[in-house]
Parts: sequence; structure tokens; C-alpha cells
Amino acid sequence: MTHPWFAGEARPRVLAHRGLVTPEAAASGIVENSFAAVAAAHSAGATYVESDCHLTADGTVVLFHDEDLSRVTGDPRRIAEVTVSELERLMADRGGLITLAQALDAFPTVRFNLDVKARDAATAVGTTVAPFGARVLVASFSDDRRRAALAAAAAAGRGIPPATSAGSGTIARLLAALSIRSDRLVAPALRGVDALQLPERQGRIRIVTPRLLAAAHRHDVEVHVWTVNDPADMRRLVALGVDGIVTDRADIALEVLL
Repeated sequence: MTHPWFAGEARPRVLAHRGLVTPEAAASGIVENSFAAVAAAHSAGATYVESDCHLTADGTVVLFHDEDLSRVTGDPRRIAEVTVSELERLMADRGGLITLAQALDAFPTVRFNLDVKARDAATAVGTTVAPFGARVLVASFSDDRRRAALAAAAAAGRGIPPATSAGSGTIARLLAALSIRSDRLVAPALRGVDALQLPERQGRIRIVTPRLLAAAHRHDVEVHVWTVNDPADMRRLVALGVDGIVTDRADIALEVLL
């Protein structure tokens, strides 16, 4: 059965990467993964918002990509070393801090694609999203982190479990199976996975190929490509058969693709 995260929405899916920050918003100080960025994606018509999860010193899951604050705020500390109230002050003139709980509550029609960035955040992410599993997809480069978050959501026992996309280990096993044309090995690699979210290329190696797309679709797994900001590339990838585009410019993608 199709997970509700995927149901009722036309493809290709447009995933607003860390929300939406237009050049004009950036010029006014708004940053990615802020409350304002998520609100802008929602206002532009995005159903899907991709974001990232870290855990603060006082145990709250916040939407933040980097391990530390240096790039976004100029503060060198790690997120795990600061409290929510400190983060609120630092983000006040950058679009506002948004916690995971606030995002799920403030944007009830948005479907979140959540990348668990820190091992210590996995259990808290799973527990927080448990009541909202129908509109959450849990992702991580680490299969261990995403599985820990899924296990925590299941342990909370509050309804539909979140969907999930493959970690880097799973993708490596899939690519190895495809390289030797072994569907016998493709099937277990994709078991329990709803989506593959990956770049079109890794260096000189092309990852998103017709063979990968065919194998994924044969097993009812979607393929979402990141991070695609050029309209011509968006159209080309959709024509190739990808199911979703992860983009910094959800406003442009929605206009071009839907």
C-alpha cells in the first residue's frame, strides 16, 4: 500500500530544500531552515518541505542542517552545546528558529522530509514525529540513524509509521547489485524503503540512470534527485523518469513542473 506521505499528490514531487529562501529574502537576512523559510515554501504552494534535524543541549529537536552555528550565525558552537532559548536569540533576525514540534504544528498540511543529522537526535526525532507519521518521511545518510528514528516512532505507537528513504549504505548495496545486473540482490536492498533520495552524479560517476529508475520503480520505490535548481535540469530529469526534485527554488520548480 502507498504510504500517505506519497498519496494524493501529483508527480513530479517538488521538495523545498530547507524551505525556500529567495534572493530577495536572503538579502534581508532570512536563512535556510528558519520559520520564515518554511513559511515561504508553504506560501509558494509546496506540499513537501525537506529539512534537517539536530538536538539542542536541552533536548529539543530543531530544524538545522549544520552541526555547528558558524556558517548560519557566525557562532562557532555546536548545536548540541546551545539551548533552545539561545538559538531563538541567534535566529531572531534570521527568519526565526523553528523546532520540529513547531513545524509539525504550525504547518499541518505540509509533508516533511526529515534528515536526521545527529545520532543523538534520532530517538527524539522518532518520538516527536510519531503522531504525525502519515505526513513524515524519515531520511539520513546513516541507515543506523534513520532506523533508530523509525524504531522510536514505532515504540511510541501512535498511528501510521513514517515513510523512509535509503541511507548511503543501502544505496551502495543497490548500486553494487545493479552493476552486476542482479535483481536477486536489488530486492533485499530496497526492502523497507519507500524512496531513494540521491544526487544525479557523484563526481564523474552517474548515479541516476535508466537502470536505477527501472529497478526502483519495479519495486514501487520512488527516486528523488537533489539538489536541482536549474529549470532545464528539472525538466530533463523528470523526462528521464524521476519522481521528485529536491530544490532550493521550489517557487521556480512549481511553476516549471506542475
